[in-house]
Amino acid sequence: MRAYNFSAGPATLPESVLRQAQDDMLEWHGAGASIVELSHRGPEFMAVAAEAEADLRQLLSIPYDYAVLFLGGGATTQQALIALNFAAPGQVVDYVLTGHWGKTAIKQVKPYVTTNVAASSEDDGFRAIPTRGSWKMTPDAAYVHITANETIHGVEFADIPDTGSVPLIADFSSSIASEPVDISRFGVIYAGAQKNLGPVGITVVIIRRDLLERAGQPRAEILDYRAHAKGESMLNTPPTWNWYMLGLTVKWMLAEGGVTEFAHRNARKSRLLYTRIDESGGFYRNEVDPSARSRMNVPFFLHDTALDKPFLQEAAAAGLISLKGHRALGGMRASIYNAMPEAGVEALAAFMHDFQQRHG
Repeated sequence: MRAYNFSAGPATLPESVLRQAQDDMLEWHGAGASIVELSHRGPEFMAVAAEAEADLRQLLSIPYDYAVLFLGGGATTQQALIALNFAAPGQVVDYVLTGHWGKTAIKQVKPYVTTNVAASSEDDGFRAIPTRGSWKMTPDAAYVHITANETIHGVEFADIPDTGSVPLIADFSSSIASEPVDISRFGVIYAGAQKNLGPVGITVVIIRRDLLERAGQPRAEILDYRAHAKGESMLNTPPTWNWYMLGLTVKWMLAEGGVTEFAHRNARKSRLLYTRIDESGGFYRNEVDPSARSRMNVPFFLHDTALDKPFLQEAAAAGLISLKGHRALGGMRASIYNAMPEAGVEALAAFMHDFQQRHG
């Protein structure tokens, strides 16, 4: 029996997607081989790739004037490539830091550009989003970078910040496709797939086409987004199985009602879990400002750390796994991405209530 998997990534996948992949694994539609064995330039995989892009464009309402890339390397690699492709040597780039992954993003670009931390909530332990009026932006910055949802600290932007004429670039790894988003407000959106879009090993990069005209910095062709766009994400051999799995996951989301439907589900799931925490009388606590609480990742702490181990053991015995918090923060963390059914969150909330009754 499958457990309810609250892992932050690699994260739970829809069971129907896993079963479809299981059926397709050995032999692909009369081709005599698995899709993972067939050439990425063959007609079978080319059709899979084209369909995945078309479905993703439909799911996210991606405008035509945006290129969509499917790349390896994870979101961290994209963080370095963003500076190489969109900023001139030494040009200033603005970063708003709201958690661990924002700090990682700025670390990747420091060898190539001059970084300006326009705002940061680090002094407060990354428990909130700095108010837009407090940002100290560079007027001629190459871009402004944010992390839309911080997976570890459980902090999420509730609104898209206005950055004027400076392109806004956002890491959407842990919240992409969880609600409707106006893509046209961004210069670039990038997201590792392993939370809401599919398995680990493939990353989606959505780029406003005019930004591809920027000279950027001297770089190898394999590091050039223009070359990847021209080569339809097949400049080198792509992670074909992961791309195929992403396509299946996107189809599943469309069949379930798309991002509007998942926005409703995610609101219900996160509301249930935060209510359980807030109404526990301090037995559980979440330290994020309510206005910035993530709908995808809910970190929480027990009032006594001596209860952490039994909580995790008893939860696992109840079929609730991967609840241990990130080592950078400790405590617990429930990641409740699109593929986590509402029944899973209901089961967790019920377990938390029962555990408090027995240990409170």
